[in-house]
Amino acid sequence: MTAPGGGMEPGESPLEAAEREVREETGWTDLVIEDGVLCLWEHDFTRAGVPVRQHEPIFLAYAPRREPAGDLTAAHAEDGIERWRWWSPAELAAGHEPLWPPQLPDLLAGAGVSGAPAIPVDLGFVPNGPVVRGGTA
Repeated sequence: MTAPGGGMEPGESPLEAAEREVREETGWTDLVIEDGVLCLWEHDFTRAGVPVRQHEPIFLAYAPRREPAGDLTAAHAEDGIERWRWWSPAELAAGHEPLWPPQLPDLLAGAGVSGAPAIPVDLGFVPNGPVVRGGTA
């Protein structure tokens, strides 16, 4: 399981990139993303056959449960998005899907209603591997 995200365009701030990626992957234009960063992390993956080490800030946003807006079939196919599902924090903590970052349930529990911390949690490099629920990988 992963949240909307992707690369930054030239001249974009991380927050502007997050807002654009949410629009592209959900069709929503009214979502307000908090200015503070929940956490920072880096991880390895392969995109189009090329190994990549990505450094990511994770932002918080609050939204009602709803379906994506508009026809996003082509955009989802291009990004490799196979399915869409809402997850509550409790479902994330109890689920059986891999999470990126794996510590997401704990980070969300720590954020609570107060939002992103004053200083983002720096997870450093998180290797791919087994996911441990309710803790760190």
